[in-house]
Amino acid sequence: MAGRIAKELDQARRWDGAWDVRPLDGNILRWGGLLLPNNPPYNAGAFRFELTFSPHHPLTPPSITLRTSIYHPGVDPDGHVCQPLTSVQNWVPSTRAIQVLQDLLLMLDNPDPQRALRHDLARELQDQPEVFWRRAEEHTHLHAEPRPSP
Repeated sequence: MAGRIAKELDQARRWDGAWDVRPLDGNILRWGGLLLPNNPPYNAGAFRFELTFSPHHPLTPPSITLRTSIYHPGVDPDGHVCQPLTSVQNWVPSTRAIQVLQDLLLMLDNPDPQRALRHDLARELQDQPEVFWRRAEEHTHLHAEPRPSP
């Protein structure tokens, strides 16, 4: 298992959708890094994440948490993410960590009211999109980390 995770860590480090992906506290089962969204308003900043692998990986899915506050219907205030890919019902052991990160970045770039943990924001996005996007932009400027220089 550790060999597979080490290979996947190397792959994630080469991906341009994240920055500074590394084990946290020297633990290969816990990674941290910055996600770099592509679409406004989230592309004005970077978002710290933590990816935690089970000791039973790849038979059980990893969990992913955003550590940076984000105004997004798919992320709750504690940073839990609405990500069907990592649910027990949908997890496939051949899924790679890079796919989990790519799926998360796609979700951040494209808020979907149907994939919501914050139903108030999903409703706002559907009913008052201009209000949602303005608030998301303000929140990003206040809370997101600076994007690293290329």
